[in-house]
Amino acid sequence: MNTPIVLASNFRSEKGGRLGAQPSDEEDAIDTGGTTGPRRYARTDGTESWRAFEAVLGRLEGGSAVAFSSGMAAVASVLETLRAGATVLLPRDVYMGTRHLLEEGQALGRWELREVELSDPDALHQQLPDADLLWIETPSNPLLEVYDVAAIAELTHQHGVLLAVDNTFATPLLQTPLKLGADFVVHSATKFIGGHSDLLMGVTVTADSQRHAALLRRRAFAGATPGALESFLALRGIRTMAVRFNAAQTSALELAHRLSEHPAVRKVYYPGLPGDPGHELANRQMLGYGAVLSFELKDAQTADAVCDNVRLIAFATSLGGVESTIERRAKHPGQEHVPPGLLRLSVGCEHIEDLWQDLIHALPD
Repeated sequence: MNTPIVLASNFRSEKGGRLGAQPSDEEDAIDTGGTTGPRRYARTDGTESWRAFEAVLGRLEGGSAVAFSSGMAAVASVLETLRAGATVLLPRDVYMGTRHLLEEGQALGRWELREVELSDPDALHQQLPDADLLWIETPSNPLLEVYDVAAIAELTHQHGVLLAVDNTFATPLLQTPLKLGADFVVHSATKFIGGHSDLLMGVTVTADSQRHAALLRRRAFAGATPGALESFLALRGIRTMAVRFNAAQTSALELAHRLSEHPAVRKVYYPGLPGDPGHELANRQMLGYGAVLSFELKDAQTADAVCDNVRLIAFATSLGGVESTIERRAKHPGQEHVPPGLLRLSVGCEHIEDLWQDLIHALPD
């Protein structure tokens, strides 16, 4: 019924065998995640706890998954497979942690970072010839912009550029970017996959065997392995993900409609609304619209007051749990493109009317 929580880090060698692995044996173990041959050491060979999680995520996304100790470790795993001095393209709206990591790597001379406008195919086409990787989120954080993965993948592959898609907001329930042409898919499993705000974990998925082996080596050498309990919790979260996510996105769509009619709300960012710029593309590419929305108030002071006045909704920075959370994203460094009065709302599993009454109480008249 449940995968065992394996706490072992070291494994007894077979009788008559060698103590420890020869270099070639260790490399084989790393390249396969320990799925062939005897296990010797958890960092290189893995355990049942995270192997089971990887197997399920791989099937859901249509590739081979590698679990990491956090979402940011999963992001870093892709970047660390690039050549020294690589050029990475990044759109304007992206998770600030990813941007900060890329900016720090650029400052250290690890790679060159360039911003690209994905809504302009001609501009993207001009940037691709000397690029190595394009990183996107769809829907993006926090403006919920939706990008055509298949069209972008076709364009990047014409120039030999890799495409990585952060699929955290959509989850494999709504879209599978590898099947649309992406080379890497990344998740913060801390969010909707885990779903209960009680673990830190990430996962990277690829359909290419050589890239999969490179990710396994990156994890083994960097030591960014997930914990046994975290792996168990993430696997348990997958079992309820469809129920949780469907309930949350149903409420998110209803809240988006109601907020769009509220006099204090200037704009709602959510691809489920017919007037949203990404609505038609979301209908073609996704099986739903997700459980995160953003809405804009007149200024930062008004938005901060809403965060202070909500009672049921938690004023907190993360997202994807069974509890709803709200935060003003422009207060963070590197979010200059975000309107100062914008609030990001991650909708949980509370009753829709309870959530709406909480927002009505907190919003200005």
